[in-house]
Amino acid sequence: MLLYRLGRLAYGRPWYVVVGWLAVVCTVVTLLAVNPAKLSNEVRIDGTPAQAVIDDLAKSLPEAAGGQGMVAFHVRGGGRIDGGQSRVALLAAVNAVYGHDHVVDPRKALAGELAKGAKSPLVRAQAAVTGAAGQPAADQSPVALQDDGRPVPGVIVSADGSTALMQFQFDQQTYELPTGTIESTVRAAQQQADRAHLDVLPSASMMELPEIMGVGEVAGVVVAAVVLLVTLGSLVAAGLPLIIALMGVTVGVGGTFTLSRVFEIHSLTAVLALMLGLAVGIDYALFIVTRQRRLILHQGLDAHEAAGRATGTAGSAVFFAGATVVIALAGLLVVGITLLTTMALAAAATVAISVLLALTLLPALLGLVGERICSDTARSRLQQHTSTARTRAAVWGSLVARHKYPTLVAAFLIPLVLAVPALGMKMGLPSGASYNPDTAQRQSYDVVSAAFGPGYNGPLMIVVHSVDASRPLSPATLTTVASVLKGTKDVVSVSLAGMNSNGTTAVLGLVPGAGPNDDGTKNLVTAVRAKSAQIGDRYGVRIGITGFTALATDVSDRLADVLPLYVITVLGLSLMVLLLVFRSVVVPTMATLGFLLSIAATFGITTAVFQWGWLQTLFGLDAKAPVVSLLPIIVTGVLYGLAMDYQMFLVTSIREARMHGDTPFRATVSGIAHAGAVVVAAATIMVSVFAGFIFNPQPMIKQAGLALAAGILIDAFVVRMAFIPATMALAGEKAWWIPRWLDRLLPNLDVEGDTLAQKILLPGPARQQGARTVRKVSPGAGHAQVGAASRKARKD
Repeated sequence: MLLYRLGRLAYGRPWYVVVGWLAVVCTVVTLLAVNPAKLSNEVRIDGTPAQAVIDDLAKSLPEAAGGQGMVAFHVRGGGRIDGGQSRVALLAAVNAVYGHDHVVDPRKALAGELAKGAKSPLVRAQAAVTGAAGQPAADQSPVALQDDGRPVPGVIVSADGSTALMQFQFDQQTYELPTGTIESTVRAAQQQADRAHLDVLPSASMMELPEIMGVGEVAGVVVAAVVLLVTLGSLVAAGLPLIIALMGVTVGVGGTFTLSRVFEIHSLTAVLALMLGLAVGIDYALFIVTRQRRLILHQGLDAHEAAGRATGTAGSAVFFAGATVVIALAGLLVVGITLLTTMALAAAATVAISVLLALTLLPALLGLVGERICSDTARSRLQQHTSTARTRAAVWGSLVARHKYPTLVAAFLIPLVLAVPALGMKMGLPSGASYNPDTAQRQSYDVVSAAFGPGYNGPLMIVVHSVDASRPLSPATLTTVASVLKGTKDVVSVSLAGMNSNGTTAVLGLVPGAGPNDDGTKNLVTAVRAKSAQIGDRYGVRIGITGFTALATDVSDRLADVLPLYVITVLGLSLMVLLLVFRSVVVPTMATLGFLLSIAATFGITTAVFQWGWLQTLFGLDAKAPVVSLLPIIVTGVLYGLAMDYQMFLVTSIREARMHGDTPFRATVSGIAHAGAVVVAAATIMVSVFAGFIFNPQPMIKQAGLALAAGILIDAFVVRMAFIPATMALAGEKAWWIPRWLDRLLPNLDVEGDTLAQKILLPGPARQQGARTVRKVSPGAGHAQVGAASRKARKD
């Protein structure tokens, strides 16, 4: 009743609602104009060993705690980069980088240390580490770039002389730098390198923030608009869900941006909120608009009354569907990871705003449109389209119900087969190898791998602290540490990267023999940690390891540990919601089983495409990479919430038919006939929106887009439209079984709007037309009453 009154009120006074929401939008836009968004690309999970090393280093050696940059310089036409004009251009490019704003120039600090001579802890440590590392043959290893007979800090040249690699640091983390700093730094190097036609290739660590809305994302929205137009048969009606979705992401994502100056917001947080806001905003509005038009066409109601009843019935289902999504996202809070917490809160807030818009702004817009929501032409087209769609849906429902056993087997086996690749799923973080070949990040990765070795794309950082803060690290201790590390399997080189002024903290750079995401490097991290503990106890030092692979390993382990807790929490909370909504034990159980099939198939498809490289050309991809560590837990929450949306809309329609006294067979067919076409349209829209993000250049966003698109495709078309109806037909009346004691305890949520239909009769002719659908069972009826009503219906 509350939603019915809200819908009629918003319809009758539309400008009050419209102006109110426009005021909210203007407030968000104004706040963003005053304080522009500040996003991060840092994958930070507090409490992991690698992150603890970084935080500790920021205190003991602040100058080494800034964001890392790496640029490869490559001779295009052959020849040596350290000779002739190439050398001149290279040195000029290096000077341009070191002289750029926010770039730390190590030459200044080194000059000061060299002036101290033997009194400098850095000079003595450098000699000790160099001696321990040994001197490989000159034709087998890189050499330092020379300038006036002195090595240039941070720049090495490959053994074949074709490539130079420059590693440097910014004075802040990359996401804290002023907008455009990284781009202008690369451009400064490029201007000097062009003099000798050198390629300048920045690494993945220098990736600017990804575009939030690109061509692919826009294309996905366009496809969604086309589906809306085909489904609703009217430009006016098709435009309303788009308006709701765009308003939702403006307020939700824009509101998230306004908080980015207070809280660290990852770029994936904004993208996830955008994806969900567009998808659920369109879908929720579609369900309400479709119900209103059906009431107008088939019940003979005027647009005002139809809008109120659509808000009170379909709007109720939208409310509980949105609540399920919010619960699934809010479950991420239990894992205690700040990065996931911000993602969950931003996405959940955007979904909640989309629900609120669908229940308030949408009826107001319907009030502005009035009876034009179903013009004479639209009525004719809609009646024909609705009749055809409903006939097709009814045929499908009848086919599934009559052939429930083969349907159930097929719907069970298809996701299981698709899930097989997930057995070999490996997790990690995106590296340069994760980008497509036409990007500078991938080209840099390939050039560095060919010229220096894959390990140079992800060097590890070894931080050595003296346990006694008043006692500097001795050269002998550093020699021992460097020797042990150099003797570890798959270690290419060990060098001194820095030291604090009092000599109590030293940073060693360790280059592994394998790439950042290779198993060999992960095993090396484990081996180094084991040896570090032994060395630390013996020599009174504390040794930590960090770097790309160490961070990726720690992140993957931490997320793998919390995933079971998250899944249990979400399933438990959502089962309670579904139990309240459907008043059944079987329906929530089958819904959850169906979700497990969907998520297994989703991980299998994601692994096959990204890790194995299957069908990559179909999606415009050309890069094998592990599954992003954050993806499983994020996709699990999002997909569960969205899967329950379709469960809610489809099964409430089946339950509505059952409450009218239909037999289980007729209720299944009727439910699919009324809701199937809309569920298919909604799923198609959601798949289109998510698929648009596959073409984003950022690997993490690519994987999220594909995983969610594949998950919705499997869940909507295989699980919800086949597995669930077949299960319902097979269970018969038992599908609605619930213990009597539990039935008495549960409140009647009336998702289908039964109370509304009983308290507010259809006006005029619509009452006579709707009299054929008077309920034989009360909304809160138990299993015995339903069974009696069904037997009576069969006799009738």
